[in-house]
Amino acid sequence: MFDPKLLPATRKILDLPARLLVRVGVSADQVTITGFIIGLLAVPFLAFELYELALTAILLNRLCDGLDGAVARRTQLTDAGGFLDIVLDFIFYSAVVFGFLLAAPEQNAIAAGLLLVTFMGTGSTFLAFASVAGKRGIENPEYPNKSLHYMGGLTEGFETVLAFVAFCLWPQHFPVLAYLFAAACWLTAITRIVAGYRTLKQPTAKPEDINV
Repeated sequence: MFDPKLLPATRKILDLPARLLVRVGVSADQVTITGFIIGLLAVPFLAFELYELALTAILLNRLCDGLDGAVARRTQLTDAGGFLDIVLDFIFYSAVVFGFLLAAPEQNAIAAGLLLVTFMGTGSTFLAFASVAGKRGIENPEYPNKSLHYMGGLTEGFETVLAFVAFCLWPQHFPVLAYLFAAACWLTAITRIVAGYRTLKQPTAKPEDINV
């Protein structure tokens, strides 16, 4: 929900470190992979209930997620890089939830399982629409430099990070927080289904209908 509003500020903040990375020869894909590896460290940290270390790994992962795009914009935006970025992001999101399940299975298992199912809802609606939108050439003015068509909603990247931070700060309340976040994510998924279906149901313009 807040991602488009925060995007100009975050890009400005990340521009300097991105320039430094480009200067020393670090590629956007290298930043993406490094961030993913760091993010996966959250899983064992969570399993052993080292929540401060897990939170550090999560935030570093999100920092890299912003930096890889900034580096790409200063070098070359590629479909391969965009593909790698979004795939590893979705794996990371699910891995963090799995980490909380490992931390306290008796307490967290049902809430974590529900949240993983919920992520399938938000993720599938996002990726399915992006695929067809790309084929139809549907423009995305809020995210003009993204490799994929970013479909907005109540819960996007910023809201997910806030949820993960809350999980780490108050792990004893993970089930309640996870249920609340899952409800918000389902609102996102449902609105995407409705909006996506209505948009894609509109007939595409035929070449003979386009005025030259």
